[in-house]
Amino acid sequence: MALALRFDIVLLTVLLSALLLTKATSTSHRHHDRHHHHLKSLHFTLFQHETINRTGYIVVNGVTGPGVSQTTTPFGTVFVFQDPMTVTANRSSKAVGIAQGTSVTSSLDGLQSISVAKITLRLKNHSGSVSIVGGTHNVKPADHPVVGGTGDFLFVQGYVTSSPVDLRGLTVVYKIAFHLYWPPYATQASQV
Repeated sequence: MALALRFDIVLLTVLLSALLLTKATSTSHRHHDRHHHHLKSLHFTLFQHETINRTGYIVVNGVTGPGVSQTTTPFGTVFVFQDPMTVTANRSSKAVGIAQGTSVTSSLDGLQSISVAKITLRLKNHSGSVSIVGGTHNVKPADHPVVGGTGDFLFVQGYVTSSPVDLRGLTVVYKIAFHLYWPPYATQASQV
């Protein structure tokens, strides 16, 4: 009898703990979901076209590592760019922005860099710029935090994912996926 009572108490304790854990998890998810429903957001994809020695230039040669190719530059290479942004991967599609920035090769294999860019956009319902900073991988997708914006993108937060599409030839193409969010105070200020 005492063993059965102990088993019942243990079982009841385990069930009660599981119930409380489920309730706490459920409550935090509801709060989390409710929080995101109040955020104004915008998600879209553009394509960046970078042509070597036309829209992108090496201004400081790196010191060691692999040579210059479509995917690598020597460690320490400083690269600047002013690239068109289009609605499709085809360079002749509609241009809706421009990406201006710089990157410094930060890995000895020549595949990674620290990048800073201002992306000026002229979309159907939004115009202004989005500023990003972060690590770029030349042959793999990379997320870049949004650190600010101007115009319709004032107070914007979020991230931009850069993914290689075509790395052959003089012009390389990257898919740029924007995941933008405005905090509640930004949308309230725009309604005043």
